[in-house]
Amino acid sequence: MTTSNPTGFFALPATGNGKAVLVLHAWWGLNSTMRVFCQRLADEGYSVFAPDLYAGKIATTIAEAEVLVQTLNTNDEPARQQIQDASRSLSITRASGEPLAIIGFSLGAYFALDLAATSPELVRSVTLFYGTGGGDLRSSRASFLGHFAGNDPYEPNEGVDALEETLRKLDRPVTFHHYPDVGHWFCEPDRSDAYNPDAADLAWQRTLDFLRLTF
Repeated sequence: MTTSNPTGFFALPATGNGKAVLVLHAWWGLNSTMRVFCQRLADEGYSVFAPDLYAGKIATTIAEAEVLVQTLNTNDEPARQQIQDASRSLSITRASGEPLAIIGFSLGAYFALDLAATSPELVRSVTLFYGTGGGDLRSSRASFLGHFAGNDPYEPNEGVDALEETLRKLDRPVTFHHYPDVGHWFCEPDRSDAYNPDAADLAWQRTLDFLRLTF
């Protein structure tokens, strides 16, 4: 079952309830690719919610995305609060003591790391698709999985390696995969200039395996 509203997109498993996953979209917005991804997770038995950080606006080109993301670059506090509210609302569907997982794409990866840092009591599993971020992760209780492109001008290897080193120093479980000869957005079928089905399928299976192991 799926439902849409001005603040996001829900996808529920056939059973009506499952472990909770929060999906944070890339800078394109909450487009059909993100909705399909949420539905695929629901088909695997998860209760999924993706907040709409752009309030219904969607970009199809890099130039359009740069305009939309500028609002968040100028002031990301409303988006952070929206994600906090979404995570707490989604957590209500959990059984007592059951953790929350977050999956973030690019821009969404930045906010996923932020939530893991600021709400450690809620987050046990973080999956990053070609995105990193800052923030103080010393209080985090999460396990981390990352999927990163071998040829990515938006996310240099130095930043990815620095995040991995930070997580290891904090003794957090972390596995970062690097996919050679692919670029940013390689898991998004609507990005014909970047999509790589073999790498995307591998990242999907690794993500499912990670979710089953970590919460």
